[in-house]
Amino acid sequence: MSEPLKAISLFSGAGGMDVGFENAGIKVVFANELVSDAAETYKANHPDCIMVNDDINNVIDSLDKYEGIDLVFGGPPCQGFSVAGKMNPDDDRSKLIFTFLDVIEKVRPKAFVMENVKALGVLEKWEPVRRRYLERTRSLGYNCIPFILNATEYGVSQKRERVFFIGIKNNNDPFFEYFMNDLLLQQKNKAPTVRVLLQPLGRAGTANNPNTCTAKITFATHPIMRKSPYAGMYFNGQGRPINVDGYANTLPASMGGNKTPFVDEDYLYGDASSDWVVDYHKGLMDGTIVPEFKEAPERLRRITIKEAARIQSFPENYVFCGNKGAVYTQIGNAVPCKMAESVAKAVVAYMEKSLGLIGTEL
Repeated sequence: MSEPLKAISLFSGAGGMDVGFENAGIKVVFANELVSDAAETYKANHPDCIMVNDDINNVIDSLDKYEGIDLVFGGPPCQGFSVAGKMNPDDDRSKLIFTFLDVIEKVRPKAFVMENVKALGVLEKWEPVRRRYLERTRSLGYNCIPFILNATEYGVSQKRERVFFIGIKNNNDPFFEYFMNDLLLQQKNKAPTVRVLLQPLGRAGTANNPNTCTAKITFATHPIMRKSPYAGMYFNGQGRPINVDGYANTLPASMGGNKTPFVDEDYLYGDASSDWVVDYHKGLMDGTIVPEFKEAPERLRRITIKEAARIQSFPENYVFCGNKGAVYTQIGNAVPCKMAESVAKAVVAYMEKSLGLIGTEL
Protein backbone atom coordinates (compact mmCIF):
# COMPACT_ATOMS: atom_id res chain seq x y z
CA MET A 1 0.00 0.00 0.00
CA SER A 2 1.42 3.39 -0.99
CA GLU A 3 2.03 6.15 1.53
CA PRO A 4 -0.72 8.81 1.74
CA LEU A 5 -0.01 12.21 0.26
CA LYS A 6 1.26 14.62 2.93
CA ALA A 7 0.26 18.25 3.36
CA ILE A 8 0.84 21.51 5.20
CA SER A 9 -2.24 23.44 6.31
CA LEU A 10 -2.10 27.26 6.50
CA PHE A 11 -4.63 29.68 8.02
CA SER A 12 -6.15 26.50 9.41
CA GLY A 13 -8.83 28.01 11.65
CA ALA A 14 -10.88 25.34 13.38
CA GLY A 15 -9.77 22.80 10.76
CA GLY A 16 -12.78 22.54 8.43
CA MET A 17 -10.63 22.37 5.31
CA ASP A 18 -8.35 19.86 7.04
CA VAL A 19 -11.27 17.53 7.80
CA GLY A 20 -12.07 17.49 4.09
CA PHE A 21 -8.49 16.88 2.99
CA GLU A 22 -8.03 14.13 5.59
CA ASN A 23 -11.26 12.47 4.44
CA ALA A 24 -9.73 12.48 0.95
CA GLY A 25 -6.85 10.38 2.31
CA ILE A 26 -4.29 13.16 2.83
CA LYS A 27 -2.12 13.21 5.95
CA VAL A 28 -1.73 16.75 7.35
CA VAL A 29 1.65 16.93 9.10
CA PHE A 30 1.86 20.64 9.98
CA ALA A 31 -0.72 23.39 10.56
CA ASN A 32 -0.58 27.07 11.41
CA GLU A 33 -3.24 29.35 12.91
CA LEU A 34 -2.97 32.79 14.53
CA VAL A 35 -6.19 32.83 16.62
CA SER A 36 -5.64 30.90 19.84
CA ASP A 37 -9.23 29.60 20.31
CA ALA A 38 -9.26 28.24 16.76
CA ALA A 39 -5.80 26.70 17.27
CA GLU A 40 -7.07 24.96 20.43
CA THR A 41 -10.05 23.61 18.52
CA TYR A 42 -7.69 22.38 15.82
CA LYS A 43 -5.45 20.60 18.34
CA ALA A 44 -8.42 18.98 20.08
CA ASN A 45 -9.55 17.37 16.82
CA HIS A 46 -6.20 16.76 15.07
CA PRO A 47 -3.91 15.53 17.86
CA ASP A 48 -1.44 13.84 15.51
CA CYS A 49 -0.68 17.03 13.57
CA ILE A 50 1.83 19.69 14.64
CA MET A 51 -0.17 22.91 15.19
CA VAL A 52 1.80 26.14 15.62
CA ASN A 53 -0.30 28.97 17.06
CA ASP A 54 1.58 32.01 15.74
CA ASP A 55 1.71 34.64 12.99
CA ILE A 56 2.48 32.91 9.70
CA ASN A 57 5.33 35.35 9.06
CA ASN A 58 7.08 33.97 12.14
CA VAL A 59 6.67 30.41 10.88
CA ILE A 60 7.87 30.48 7.27
CA ASP A 61 11.59 30.18 8.02
CA SER A 62 11.01 26.98 9.99
CA LEU A 63 9.40 25.11 7.09
CA ASP A 64 12.60 24.03 5.28
CA LYS A 65 12.21 20.43 6.43
CA TYR A 66 8.94 20.17 4.48
CA GLU A 67 10.50 21.12 1.15
CA GLY A 68 9.05 19.03 -1.68
CA ILE A 69 5.94 18.01 0.28
CA ASP A 70 2.95 16.87 -1.77
CA LEU A 71 0.48 19.63 -0.92
CA VAL A 72 0.04 22.99 0.75
CA PHE A 73 -3.53 24.18 1.31
CA GLY A 74 -5.37 26.90 3.19
CA GLY A 75 -7.87 29.73 3.15
CA PRO A 76 -6.24 33.08 3.96
CA PRO A 77 -8.61 35.57 5.67
CA CYS A 78 -10.95 36.91 3.01
CA GLN A 79 -12.53 39.99 4.61
CA GLY A 80 -10.39 42.31 2.48
CA PHE A 81 -11.90 40.87 -0.72
CA SER A 82 -15.43 40.09 0.45
CA VAL A 83 -18.40 42.00 -1.00
CA ALA A 84 -19.78 41.83 2.55
CA GLY A 85 -16.78 43.85 3.77
CA LYS A 86 -15.12 47.11 2.71
CA MET A 87 -13.25 45.50 -0.19
CA ASN A 88 -10.09 47.38 0.67
CA PRO A 89 -7.00 46.26 -1.31
CA ASP A 90 -4.80 47.84 1.37
CA ASP A 91 -6.38 45.76 4.15
CA ASP A 92 -3.52 43.68 5.60
CA ARG A 93 -5.72 40.61 5.26
CA SER A 94 -5.78 41.17 1.49
CA LYS A 95 -2.00 40.67 1.42
CA LEU A 96 -2.11 37.23 3.02
CA ILE A 97 -2.81 35.50 -0.30
CA PHE A 98 0.73 36.52 -1.24
CA THR A 99 2.06 35.35 2.14
CA PHE A 100 0.53 32.00 1.19
CA LEU A 101 2.70 32.11 -1.96
CA ASP A 102 5.74 32.96 0.18
CA VAL A 103 5.24 29.55 1.78
CA ILE A 104 4.87 27.95 -1.66
CA GLU A 105 8.18 29.52 -2.68
CA LYS A 106 9.83 28.23 0.50
CA VAL A 107 8.41 24.71 0.48
CA ARG A 108 7.99 24.02 -3.26
CA PRO A 109 5.13 21.52 -2.90
CA LYS A 110 3.99 19.38 -5.81
CA ALA A 111 0.61 21.13 -5.67
CA PHE A 112 -1.33 23.72 -3.70
CA VAL A 113 -4.94 24.70 -3.09
CA MET A 114 -5.89 28.18 -1.86
CA GLU A 115 -9.51 29.00 -0.98
CA ASN A 116 -11.04 32.47 -0.84
CA VAL A 117 -14.25 34.41 -1.48
CA LYS A 118 -15.78 34.24 -4.96
CA ALA A 119 -15.15 37.98 -5.46
CA LEU A 120 -11.39 37.42 -5.68
CA GLY A 121 -11.96 34.99 -8.53
CA VAL A 122 -14.44 36.99 -10.62
CA LEU A 123 -14.75 40.70 -9.81
CA GLU A 124 -13.15 43.19 -12.17
CA LYS A 125 -12.11 45.22 -9.12
CA TRP A 126 -9.75 42.41 -8.12
CA GLU A 127 -8.48 41.64 -11.64
CA PRO A 128 -5.08 43.33 -11.02
CA VAL A 129 -4.65 41.36 -7.77
CA ARG A 130 -5.74 38.15 -9.47
CA ARG A 131 -3.34 38.74 -12.37
CA ARG A 132 -0.46 39.49 -10.00
CA TYR A 133 -1.23 36.33 -8.02
CA LEU A 134 -1.33 34.12 -11.13
CA GLU A 135 1.82 35.71 -12.56
CA ARG A 136 3.67 34.92 -9.36
CA THR A 137 2.47 31.31 -9.38
CA ARG A 138 3.79 30.98 -12.94
CA SER A 139 7.13 32.50 -11.94
CA LEU A 140 7.35 29.86 -9.20
CA GLY A 141 6.78 27.11 -11.76
CA TYR A 142 3.10 26.33 -11.16
CA ASN A 143 0.21 25.98 -13.57
CA CYS A 144 -2.56 27.63 -11.52
CA ILE A 145 -6.24 28.01 -12.36
CA PRO A 146 -9.04 29.53 -10.22
CA PHE A 147 -12.21 27.42 -9.99
CA ILE A 148 -15.52 28.89 -8.74
CA LEU A 149 -17.59 26.34 -6.81
CA ASN A 150 -20.95 26.39 -5.03
CA ALA A 151 -21.10 24.45 -1.76
CA THR A 152 -24.67 23.25 -2.41
CA GLU A 153 -23.35 21.14 -5.30
CA TYR A 154 -20.88 19.38 -3.01
CA GLY A 155 -23.08 18.12 -0.19
CA VAL A 156 -23.24 21.35 1.85
CA SER A 157 -26.69 22.83 2.65
CA GLN A 158 -25.46 26.39 2.22
CA LYS A 159 -25.36 28.80 -0.72
CA ARG A 160 -21.67 29.49 -0.26
CA GLU A 161 -19.71 30.24 -3.42
CA ARG A 162 -15.93 30.22 -3.19
CA VAL A 163 -12.89 30.33 -5.44
CA PHE A 164 -10.24 27.62 -5.22
CA PHE A 165 -6.88 28.43 -6.79
CA ILE A 166 -5.38 25.06 -7.70
CA GLY A 167 -1.72 24.98 -8.71
CA ILE A 168 0.37 22.05 -9.98
CA LYS A 169 4.16 22.26 -10.10
CA ASN A 170 6.03 21.86 -13.41
CA ASN A 171 2.74 21.14 -15.15
CA ASN A 172 2.64 21.86 -18.87
CA ASP A 173 -0.66 20.07 -19.41
CA PRO A 174 -2.67 22.28 -21.81
CA PHE A 175 -5.84 20.44 -20.72
CA PHE A 176 -5.29 20.92 -16.97
CA GLU A 177 -8.35 23.15 -16.54
CA TYR A 178 -10.53 20.79 -18.59
CA PHE A 179 -9.43 17.69 -16.65
CA MET A 180 -9.79 19.41 -13.27
CA ASN A 181 -13.28 20.65 -14.15
CA ASP A 182 -14.19 17.09 -15.11
CA LEU A 183 -12.81 15.69 -11.83
CA LEU A 184 -14.70 18.33 -9.85
CA LEU A 185 -17.85 17.47 -11.79
CA GLN A 186 -17.42 13.83 -10.75
CA GLN A 187 -17.39 14.94 -7.10
CA LYS A 188 -20.72 16.74 -7.28
CA ASN A 189 -23.22 15.59 -4.66
CA LYS A 190 -26.46 17.56 -4.19
CA ALA A 191 -26.90 18.75 -0.63
CA PRO A 192 -29.94 17.89 1.52
CA THR A 193 -32.36 20.70 2.40
CA VAL A 194 -31.85 22.46 5.72
CA ARG A 195 -34.97 20.71 7.06
CA VAL A 196 -33.60 17.24 6.25
CA LEU A 197 -30.20 18.22 7.65
CA LEU A 198 -31.34 19.72 10.95
CA GLN A 199 -34.42 17.70 11.95
CA PRO A 200 -32.41 14.74 13.32
CA LEU A 201 -30.74 17.05 15.87
CA GLY A 202 -34.05 17.71 17.62
CA ARG A 203 -35.50 20.99 18.80
CA ALA A 204 -33.33 23.77 20.18
CA GLY A 205 -32.94 23.53 23.94
CA THR A 206 -32.83 19.73 24.05
CA ALA A 207 -29.82 17.74 25.31
CA ASN A 208 -28.53 17.01 21.81
CA ASN A 209 -29.12 20.55 20.56
CA PRO A 210 -28.53 23.12 23.34
CA ASN A 211 -29.76 26.69 22.84
CA THR A 212 -26.59 28.72 22.34
CA CYS A 213 -27.82 32.08 20.98
CA THR A 214 -30.51 34.02 22.82
CA ALA A 215 -30.30 37.28 20.83
CA LYS A 216 -33.82 38.65 20.40
CA ILE A 217 -35.41 38.85 16.97
CA THR A 218 -37.25 42.15 16.47
CA PHE A 219 -39.05 43.68 13.52
CA ALA A 220 -37.65 46.63 11.60
CA THR A 221 -40.05 49.60 11.62
CA HIS A 222 -38.77 50.59 8.16
CA PRO A 223 -38.26 47.25 6.37
CA ILE A 224 -36.30 47.00 3.14
CA MET A 225 -38.26 44.58 1.00
CA ARG A 226 -37.16 42.09 -1.63
CA LYS A 227 -39.20 39.65 -3.72
CA SER A 228 -37.96 36.70 -1.68
CA PRO A 229 -39.07 36.52 1.96
CA TYR A 230 -35.55 35.31 2.77
CA ALA A 231 -33.68 38.21 1.13
CA GLY A 232 -35.10 41.44 2.54
CA MET A 233 -34.19 43.41 5.64
CA TYR A 234 -37.39 43.48 7.65
CA PHE A 235 -35.87 42.30 10.92
CA ASN A 236 -33.37 44.30 12.98
CA GLY A 237 -29.77 43.14 12.92
CA GLN A 238 -28.13 41.34 10.02
CA GLY A 239 -29.31 37.85 10.92
CA ARG A 240 -31.53 36.58 8.12
CA PRO A 241 -34.29 33.95 8.08
CA ILE A 242 -33.33 30.58 6.60
CA ASN A 243 -35.53 28.77 4.09
CA VAL A 244 -35.62 25.30 5.64
CA ASP A 245 -37.02 23.87 2.40
CA GLY A 246 -33.89 25.09 0.60
CA TYR A 247 -30.40 26.14 1.62
CA ALA A 248 -28.97 28.61 4.11
CA ASN A 249 -27.17 31.69 2.90
CA THR A 250 -23.45 31.87 3.71
CA LEU A 251 -23.05 31.60 7.47
CA PRO A 252 -21.14 34.70 8.64
CA ALA A 253 -18.20 34.75 11.03
CA SER A 254 -20.11 37.46 12.93
CA MET A 255 -22.68 34.96 14.25
CA GLY A 256 -23.35 34.72 17.98
CA GLY A 257 -25.60 37.77 18.44
CA ASN A 258 -28.21 39.44 16.25
CA LYS A 259 -26.23 38.57 13.11
CA THR A 260 -27.04 34.89 13.67
CA PRO A 261 -29.47 33.47 11.07
CA PHE A 262 -32.78 32.11 12.35
CA VAL A 263 -35.46 29.54 11.52
CA ASP A 264 -39.15 28.98 12.18
CA GLU A 265 -38.96 26.15 14.73
CA ASP A 266 -42.60 25.10 14.32
CA TYR A 267 -42.31 24.93 10.55
CA LEU A 268 -38.96 23.13 10.73
CA TYR A 269 -40.48 20.33 12.82
CA GLY A 270 -43.81 20.14 10.99
CA ASP A 271 -46.04 21.66 13.69
CA ALA A 272 -46.95 24.53 11.35
CA SER A 273 -48.12 24.23 7.75
CA SER A 274 -46.32 27.34 6.55
CA ASP A 275 -43.23 29.38 7.40
CA TRP A 276 -44.20 32.34 9.59
CA VAL A 277 -41.62 34.49 7.80
CA VAL A 278 -43.24 33.81 4.41
CA ASP A 279 -46.68 34.78 5.75
CA TYR A 280 -45.32 37.95 7.38
CA HIS A 281 -43.49 38.92 4.19
CA LYS A 282 -46.68 38.41 2.16
CA GLY A 283 -48.60 40.63 4.58
CA LEU A 284 -46.02 43.39 4.29
CA MET A 285 -46.04 43.14 0.50
CA ASP A 286 -49.83 43.29 0.11
CA GLY A 287 -50.32 45.89 2.84
CA THR A 288 -52.39 43.76 5.23
CA ILE A 289 -49.64 44.02 7.87
CA VAL A 290 -48.24 47.33 9.11
CA PRO A 291 -44.63 47.09 10.39
CA GLU A 292 -44.07 48.03 14.02
CA PHE A 293 -41.19 47.62 16.43
CA LYS A 294 -41.84 44.53 18.53
CA GLU A 295 -40.34 41.11 19.20
CA ALA A 296 -40.97 38.29 16.77
CA PRO A 297 -42.98 35.26 17.98
CA GLU A 298 -41.10 32.60 19.93
CA ARG A 299 -41.32 30.11 17.09
CA LEU A 300 -38.62 32.17 15.34
CA ARG A 301 -35.23 31.48 16.93
CA ARG A 302 -31.52 31.72 16.13
CA ILE A 303 -29.66 28.65 14.90
CA THR A 304 -27.60 26.84 17.52
CA ILE A 305 -23.89 26.03 17.44
CA LYS A 306 -24.77 22.41 16.68
CA GLU A 307 -26.92 23.48 13.72
CA ALA A 308 -24.32 25.93 12.40
CA ALA A 309 -21.67 23.20 12.55
CA ARG A 310 -24.00 20.83 10.67
CA ILE A 311 -24.67 23.41 7.97
CA GLN A 312 -20.87 23.75 7.57
CA SER A 313 -20.70 19.91 7.37
CA PHE A 314 -18.43 19.44 10.40
CA PRO A 315 -18.40 15.90 11.85
CA GLU A 316 -20.99 15.29 14.57
CA ASN A 317 -18.38 14.71 17.28
CA TYR A 318 -16.21 17.75 16.45
CA VAL A 319 -15.00 19.56 19.58
CA PHE A 320 -14.99 23.38 19.62
CA CYS A 321 -12.96 25.40 22.13
CA GLY A 322 -13.58 28.94 23.41
CA ASN A 323 -16.70 30.87 24.42
CA LYS A 324 -19.91 30.70 22.39
CA GLY A 325 -19.08 33.79 20.34
CA ALA A 326 -15.64 32.43 19.48
CA VAL A 327 -17.14 29.08 18.46
CA TYR A 328 -19.73 30.70 16.17
CA THR A 329 -16.89 32.70 14.58
CA GLN A 330 -14.77 29.59 14.04
CA ILE A 331 -17.69 27.83 12.36
CA GLY A 332 -18.55 30.82 10.14
CA ASN A 333 -14.91 31.27 9.10
CA ALA A 334 -14.44 27.61 8.15
CA VAL A 335 -14.25 26.12 4.69
CA PRO A 336 -17.16 23.62 4.62
CA CYS A 337 -15.67 20.19 5.24
CA LYS A 338 -17.52 18.36 2.46
CA MET A 339 -16.71 21.07 -0.06
CA ALA A 340 -13.02 20.84 0.84
CA GLU A 341 -13.18 17.03 0.61
CA SER A 342 -14.55 17.21 -2.94
CA VAL A 343 -11.80 19.59 -4.03
CA ALA A 344 -9.13 17.46 -2.34
CA LYS A 345 -10.36 14.26 -4.00
CA ALA A 346 -10.31 15.94 -7.42
CA VAL A 347 -6.78 17.27 -6.85
CA VAL A 348 -5.51 13.91 -5.60
CA ALA A 349 -7.05 12.17 -8.61
CA TYR A 350 -5.31 14.60 -10.96
CA MET A 351 -1.98 14.26 -9.16
CA GLU A 352 -2.10 10.46 -9.18
CA LYS A 353 -3.27 10.02 -12.75
CA SER A 354 -1.36 12.82 -14.44
CA LEU A 355 1.79 12.94 -12.31
CA GLY A 356 1.90 9.37 -11.05
CA LEU A 357 2.53 10.56 -7.50
CA ILE A 358 2.71 8.60 -4.31
CA GLY A 359 3.30 10.05 -0.87
CA THR A 360 6.61 11.71 -0.03
CA GLU A 361 8.94 10.55 2.73
CA LEU A 362 9.43 13.25 5.33
